[in-house]
Amino acid sequence: MTTTTDRPATDRPAERAAEQAPDAAGAPVDREALRALLDGRFRAERERARRDFPADLFGVTDHLSTREHRDLTRRRLRTLAELGGHELGYSSRWGGGDSPGGQVSQFEMLGFGDASLMIKSGVQWGLFGGAVQALGTERHHAELLPRLLRLELVGCFAMTETGHGSDVASIGTTAVYDAAAQEFVITTPDPSCRKDYVGGAAEDADVAVVFAQLVTGGEHRGVHAFVVPLRVDGRTAPGVRRGDDGRKMGLNGIDNGRLSFEGVRVPRTALLNRYADVAEDGTYSSPVASANSRFFTMLGALVKGRVSVSGGALSQTKTALEIALRYAQRRTQFQRPGGDGEVVLLDYLAHQRRLLVPLATTYALSFAQDDLLGEMDELLKVQLAGEEAEPARQRAFEAHAAGMKVASTWHATRTIQTCREACGGNGYLSESRLPQLKADTDVFTTFEGDNTVLLQLVAKSLLTSYAQQFSDLDTLGMARFATRDFVSTYAGRSPARSLVADVVEAGRVPDDLHDRAWQLRMLADRERHVVETLAKRMRKARSRPEAERFEAVDDLQDHLLLAGRVHVDRVVAEAFAAAIARCDDPDVAALLSDVCDLHLLALLEADKGWYLQHRRMTTLRAKAITSAVNALCRRLRPRTDDLLAGFGIPRGWLASTLVG
Repeated sequence: MTTTTDRPATDRPAERAAEQAPDAAGAPVDREALRALLDGRFRAERERARRDFPADLFGVTDHLSTREHRDLTRRRLRTLAELGGHELGYSSRWGGGDSPGGQVSQFEMLGFGDASLMIKSGVQWGLFGGAVQALGTERHHAELLPRLLRLELVGCFAMTETGHGSDVASIGTTAVYDAAAQEFVITTPDPSCRKDYVGGAAEDADVAVVFAQLVTGGEHRGVHAFVVPLRVDGRTAPGVRRGDDGRKMGLNGIDNGRLSFEGVRVPRTALLNRYADVAEDGTYSSPVASANSRFFTMLGALVKGRVSVSGGALSQTKTALEIALRYAQRRTQFQRPGGDGEVVLLDYLAHQRRLLVPLATTYALSFAQDDLLGEMDELLKVQLAGEEAEPARQRAFEAHAAGMKVASTWHATRTIQTCREACGGNGYLSESRLPQLKADTDVFTTFEGDNTVLLQLVAKSLLTSYAQQFSDLDTLGMARFATRDFVSTYAGRSPARSLVADVVEAGRVPDDLHDRAWQLRMLADRERHVVETLAKRMRKARSRPEAERFEAVDDLQDHLLLAGRVHVDRVVAEAFAAAIARCDDPDVAALLSDVCDLHLLALLEADKGWYLQHRRMTTLRAKAITSAVNALCRRLRPRTDDLLAGFGIPRGWLASTLVG
């Protein structure tokens, strides 16, 4: 007897799936309405970019030398400064637009072009300017913001060190306060503490926001940020040592470099002092009591960078998909039976699976990115007003941003590689633009936070929330948790009940694989189970003797990463479903429902091993899901042009010979 949680009502999964997703193309859609929905909350800013960005901001650049590419990027950045839009994320008091989401949406639009320009603008107006605004106070804002917005002051962001990547709390650069001179002395104690990979450091930057260990009165106060001049009167400042990282795999329009400091003196006011200050006599003060909380508060104020990278990665992915899909619609391969010409690549099911499944996932991530962008805009507007966001909401947002950055950038890496392969030898040519997209986005998985580390951050946030659920329960609540009731609010279906659940609740599982509630419930159930079992294992590991604790927790790394991933899967899926629900055009909603089905069923198919191992799925249903994915690919193939139109990429921006 079959007793798993999603037993289908039929033993003919392939036939059932085919019935559920017929081959009919469906009603025509209003492409403008589709694009408007995908553009999301900041549609006006995206339309402005499509209208105002000159064509010469877009074009293949990988044939250029390093010098030529850097010079071109520098000129393009000046053009961008003249066009405006970069200032949107800043306070109107200093010439901004009080719209952090609007600024990031412009950054995302730059992702349809040369990524070097996108990242160069992000360094100047996102990282450097963002740090000044988020971590500084009135004196820094008045002196620096108007100038950096006009590109009269070019800056960089010096956090990462050669020997300290993700471990920012352990960076070695020091800033020792000299009370007699009322100056901080910035020093690089050894080569491992050299600031590295810093965009703008090799040539362009006049000043840097430098993260260093603050020492005052002989006491170490942790990592703080300082404004440090790199050039004085056109020459490198005394004690500053600059190096060039040289040519890279991609992004060669950016002058990444190395910085070290030999007793560089900066005034006491160089400390970006929103969260901590040092008085003239060296007295340290901070509105944040805990050093650990202060560190994470400062880093949390800079989370906009991760949101930006997530969106930029999706723009590059959309570009690659449009190039590959338009090529697949006209390229033929092998004779059609009966001698009626050759078969178009996109008519092959294998090719549809290669490209239409990632197209569906790109739609899903785009809707989730819009939700993230709206959340970021609300929180940063609080910051612009000089206030602090509610801590719990801020922490939840940071985990959300980390998870989206992981999902979008790993999706970009996989999808752009698939697009390259799907275009064969032509996709390997520089003129296709795919090699440059691949090279430029590869580093997205490691900058603004290594993806593996960020996924652990997401999982630890889930564990914190899970523990909070326990702390909020009274005695009766604990008793209910120990039985079953808590499962409905957090932990989901318990593994112990999975075998008997279908006998008791046989009617709960729909026959229709396209039932949205069932699809979302499958993802939520997986997340609940993974987090619940992780929490139990983590409690056991932490109860071990201190000498054994590190190894015990380290043994859970695979489980941590799985927890982070399945959480993001669920969040993205729910964002897609919510976008369809708020769509007021029934034809667009119907098309997007098919796209959502493809994304979710392909996701279930990819993880069917987990569902089968944990008895959440029968082998018959697993086969039915595969048949349903195939049927959806067939169904959506005639809608490819509609879905690409939803991206809204002007044809001239594609800059690829593969686009007819």
